[in-house]
Amino acid sequence: MLKKVKLLSSKRLSWLLLIVSIAGLLATALYFQHGMNIQPCIKCVYIRAAFSGMLAAAVIGFFGAKITFIRCIALLGVIAAAVFGLIQTNELLEIERIIAAGGFSTCSFFAEYPSWLPLEQWLPAVFEPTASCGDDSWRFFDRSMAFWTSITLYGYIIIVTAFLLCQGVKLNPNPYKG
Repeated sequence: MLKKVKLLSSKRLSWLLLIVSIAGLLATALYFQHGMNIQPCIKCVYIRAAFSGMLAAAVIGFFGAKITFIRCIALLGVIAAAVFGLIQTNELLEIERIIAAGGFSTCSFFAEYPSWLPLEQWLPAVFEPTASCGDDSWRFFDRSMAFWTSITLYGYIIIVTAFLLCQGVKLNPNPYKG
């Protein structure tokens, strides 16, 4: 089983599926913003940045799928970006909880990206916050977008961590030995 997971992680098709799923989620976020006019808050654009980081790491994994070191770096990159996104999502869920309970909570209106990565200047239509935190106007099965994003990120973290842990398994090149 572990050998199959490791073998699966060395296939470009696996990385392509990861790329397509992440790109699909980013496209969905942009549809919500530009098609449905649900504007992103600071936490939302940070979550988009996390998904973009996951996408960049997955592209590295796609091109280096056969090289164990590069594959491990790519898997670590996906996990790190997903954890960052999960932290932002959990903070957004806390803000939503406080507001739903009748309290007051908000977040910054200005992005604070590193000076060497000014995403809000490079792609303002994607990474510039235009709303305040706590708006959960879109719901699915009575759960907010932040909730479903956290479920998605937990799923990515679990699956990619399993792939990373299987990288230490030795593959036997002889097909006649078990």
